[in-house]
Amino acid sequence: MAKITYIEHNGTKHEIDVKPGLTVMEGARDNGVPGIDADCGGACACSTCHVYVAKEWVDRLPPKDSMEEDMLDFAYQPDPETSRLTCQIKVTPDLDGLVVQLPEKQI
Repeated sequence: MAKITYIEHNGTKHEIDVKPGLTVMEGARDNGVPGIDADCGGACACSTCHVYVAKEWVDRLPPKDSMEEDMLDFAYQPDPETSRLTCQIKVTPDLDGLVVQLPEKQI
C-alpha cells in the first residue's frame, strides 16, 4: 500500500492507503474523498480529477503524456508545473507519501 494524502481546498486532509495498481483517482473515489469527481471514470476524457501535486513530488512522477496535457487545458486554474490528472497516475510503492491538493472546484 502507498499512503497518499489528499488535501481539500478548505485544508481538510484525507490520508488513504491506496493499493498499488490503482490510480490516485481510484484511491480518492473508492474512499469518498470530496472534490475528485472523475466524471469520465478514468478515461482521460475530462479534467474532473485535477489536482496540484506537492512540489517535492513533481519530478518523482512519470511525465504527463500529450493527452493529459490537452485535458489539463480544461481544468480549473491549471498550474503548468504542478497540475496533474489523478486518473493518469498509477500507484506504486514509490508513491508512498504522495501529497496532492484539490482545486477549489472541478469543471
